[in-house]
Amino acid sequence: MSVKHPIISVTGSSGAGTSSVKKTFERIFRREKITASYIEGDAFHAYDRVGMKEKMAREADRGNHHFSHFGPDANRLSDLEEVFRQFAQTGTGRTRHYVHDDGEAEKYDSPPGTFTDWEDIPESTELLFYEGLHGAVMTDEVNVAQHCDLKIGVVPVVNLEWIQKIHRDNLDRGYAHEVIKDTILRRMPDYLDYICPQFSETDINFQRVPTVDTSNAFCARWIPTPDESMVVIRFANPRGIDFPYLTSMIQNSFMSRANSIVVPGGKLDLAMQLILTPMILQLMERSRRAGGPRKMVQSISQSA
Repeated sequence: MSVKHPIISVTGSSGAGTSSVKKTFERIFRREKITASYIEGDAFHAYDRVGMKEKMAREADRGNHHFSHFGPDANRLSDLEEVFRQFAQTGTGRTRHYVHDDGEAEKYDSPPGTFTDWEDIPESTELLFYEGLHGAVMTDEVNVAQHCDLKIGVVPVVNLEWIQKIHRDNLDRGYAHEVIKDTILRRMPDYLDYICPQFSETDINFQRVPTVDTSNAFCARWIPTPDESMVVIRFANPRGIDFPYLTSMIQNSFMSRANSIVVPGGKLDLAMQLILTPMILQLMERSRRAGGPRKMVQSISQSA
């Protein structure tokens, strides 16, 4: 953790909805005029698309049919931890992008399934934002969680998570249903060992729960809409959280436990804005007092 150079991580499985949560953070950063740099979890995969297929084939020949991006061997977790450590100490670091599709290929001028070149995090960065699979991971070799000042978990109930992944991979990436199903099954051991434990390390979890039947995720024709779901928001440390204020501002919300509030799915963005904005501003105020980039910018402006 770093007072001077704060780090926020959003962690969730493939298809969990972390990208939507990232958009809410982007709106907060833009409104509050915070200069954030973004790190994608996929950028720290150990293999590009072709290399991953070849590695999976070699592992399968050895009898390992569960090699996946969820596990540490398919990722550069030590490099990710080093970036977090370096940014926390100096406000610097390096990252890259993984190119998923043709749209991103045009944006980054690199073929789908490959990585861009490594590039430095801009010196003007006030806050580092991570979104991916391993924002709070802890293994015998690495401890990424210890470097983050605010850790967010995005955790739909598992059937909903599968539905979202199936629809995304099928419609947006063109994968066949059987391929997606095989991927889900192959990843399950790593999901249990490396993804799930992270949600005990997060500061806040957002868990979307459908209010319609999702019993068979593999034949669902559509993703339940926000109005067809509720979101359970769990705080690891509820001290200082103004629950009466939240329930008064978010219609039809209620407390389910002393550290949890339930909100309608359609109110998730509002709930995140109300909960996260003061936390982010607190991080930035601590950074300013410690002489972080925001204070430096203000000092330059005043001297000019």
